[in-house]
Amino acid sequence: MQEPVLIVGLGGAGCRLAIKAKEKLDSECLLISHDAKDLESDCSRIMINTAPVLNPSSYLIRGVSLGVFDSLKDRLAKYSTIIIIANLAGKSGAALAPVISQAGKELGKNVLSFGIMPFKFEKDRIFFSGVSLKRLKTNSDCTIIVDNDALLDSNPDLTPDSCNKIANAALLQVISSLKSSSVPLDTNILSTSKDMSDVQTSLRDSIKMLYEDAPPNSVKSTMLYVMGGNKVSVGILNSMVNTVSGIFNDDSTRVSLSVVAAENSKVILLTSVEGETRFDKYDPLGVIPNQNTLDWDDPDCSIKLDLELNQIE
Repeated sequence: MQEPVLIVGLGGAGCRLAIKAKEKLDSECLLISHDAKDLESDCSRIMINTAPVLNPSSYLIRGVSLGVFDSLKDRLAKYSTIIIIANLAGKSGAALAPVISQAGKELGKNVLSFGIMPFKFEKDRIFFSGVSLKRLKTNSDCTIIVDNDALLDSNPDLTPDSCNKIANAALLQVISSLKSSSVPLDTNILSTSKDMSDVQTSLRDSIKMLYEDAPPNSVKSTMLYVMGGNKVSVGILNSMVNTVSGIFNDDSTRVSLSVVAAENSKVILLTSVEGETRFDKYDPLGVIPNQNTLDWDDPDCSIKLDLELNQIE
């Protein structure tokens, strides 16, 4: 990661997380949304004006954003690293993520993206989020995926709000460590657990969450963050690293450890994966290679056109 760094928040959740991440990295921040309530901050912002449509579709939001594409690139031009935080379960996040990441890629910037995926019961959002994630991964040097649904599957007693809170805290922890630790390129899965006193149980839950998204043989490297690890014995830390190495059982799989001081104890896994994940199945047409797809270069969108058509009788 090279300075200067710009954190770009997309949509409601993306904007809120970007404001907090800005403080952790001491960087600048840009908020982008079609909802004025998401932009109530002192940070720089871009309003995607979809008026007079009251409830715009994601396709319309994306279409309107293309009208400010050149001015957006001007905003990004003076930065070396662009960090994108997008809630792909929301309209703005899923609509804007491909556009913003494409702008960063065309400018030759280092693009690091965080994509938050929807719950499986949000069936109307799964397809669009899957297509947006595919484009976000293509345009980014590194993509970190946060799957709230996998966290809920491994902890069925949690509420959706609790899942969001736990996943967001894990995401912010990874962002705050970017200046002191390296993140593998390509695709990474972020998995975690709820706060608990036993870090070994937390590790088990984090691995269970990871298995919801990717098979063990796809794992290439793992960063093991132990929150509250300063209160854990060296023997337990060594046992945890050996446990993770033994599970993946591959000499080419690297396991790194980062001990973080914290009041509560839990484990966060940042796992680099290759091959198919369950997010590839969100888009049924995703099996078609890009070279066999006619409309891959430009993302699908709707465009506002004010046409005055005379009635023909």
